Amino acid sequence: MKIFITGASGFVGGAALQRLTRHHQVTAMSRSAQSDEKIKAIGGEPVRCQLGNVELANLEGCDVVIHSAAYIGPWGTKELYWKTNVDGTAQLLDIAKQAGVKRFIHIGTEAGCFHGQEMKGIDETYPLSNKSPYYYSQTKAEAERKVIAANDSGNDFETISLRPRLIWGPGDQSVLPGIAEAVKQDKFMWIGGGEALTASTYIDNLTDAIEIALEKGEGGEAYFIVDEDSHSFRDLFSGMLATQDLSVPDKSIPSWVVRSMAFVAEAVWKTFSLKTDPPVTRFAAALMSVECTIDSDKAQQHLGYKPTVSMEQGFEALRMLGKP
Repeated sequence: MKIFITGASGFVGGAALQRLTRHHQVTAMSRSAQSDEKIKAIGGEPVRCQLGNVELANLEGCDVVIHSAAYIGPWGTKELYWKTNVDGTAQLLDIAKQAGVKRFIHIGTEAGCFHGQEMKGIDETYPLSNKSPYYYSQTKAEAERKVIAANDSGNDFETISLRPRLIWGPGDQSVLPGIAEAVKQDKFMWIGGGEALTASTYIDNLTDAIEIALEKGEGGEAYFIVDEDSHSFRDLFSGMLATQDLSVPDKSIPSWVVRSMAFVAEAVWKTFSLKTDPPVTRFAAALMSVECTIDSDKAQQHLGYKPTVSMEQGFEALRMLGKP
């Protein structure tokens, strides 16, 4: 099978590339010589193009597109998020269909449903958000709508969306490095004691699902892909930090305080057009302060997906990898 991957220089796309090159011919979007070398080192073939300007020749002979590239922030204009996450996805869908691609796998997110509320035990019947105040949520929701609407099984073009939540594990470029650095600088505080429950997705569990989805899953459907058990932010982050020989302070801040701080910080940054990222954003403050637990029964039924790596096994993999 010939597969084209976007976002192969990132955490998810890179892990998918590494997994799929074992049994498939894999090409990957690349925008620089540095990305070329990274893709080649993993075993893929770099293709010079970028979202919004993918050409037919870039997808020649491809059976499957795995679209994991996205602008995730943490800060930027709505236009920046929209251009990458929505317009980029729409153009890729269009060219993939023209190129005769059979299956388009979109890496979505539970954040597409999020507008600041708790999400307890949600499944795929839970609606995508229409009025989220967060640009990432807005644009990932709209991108997924376009992916699902583009499904055309009658003409042999199937589209599905996989929705992980809080992806972690070896190769993570944001979650563990970010909190580890904050602890080292004595800037880490729990939000609400870190007691909010959350689902999560270990990277190998996600790449398992991606590999299964090459052939399984119903066109026009979305699937939550999460680890077996939910846990508190405190349990997950404490375990991750322990693998780096870092102990977690007990300092905590009420969720309403950090949300208020984020609101003020964003207002200041917008007013003065500051070029750096705010110390905290409304999206991050909200996401880390409310429960988000997820039912993945649909993925188990339609894909045969079952998480194979437990939280403790994930911690052990991080421990063996060593400090970043």
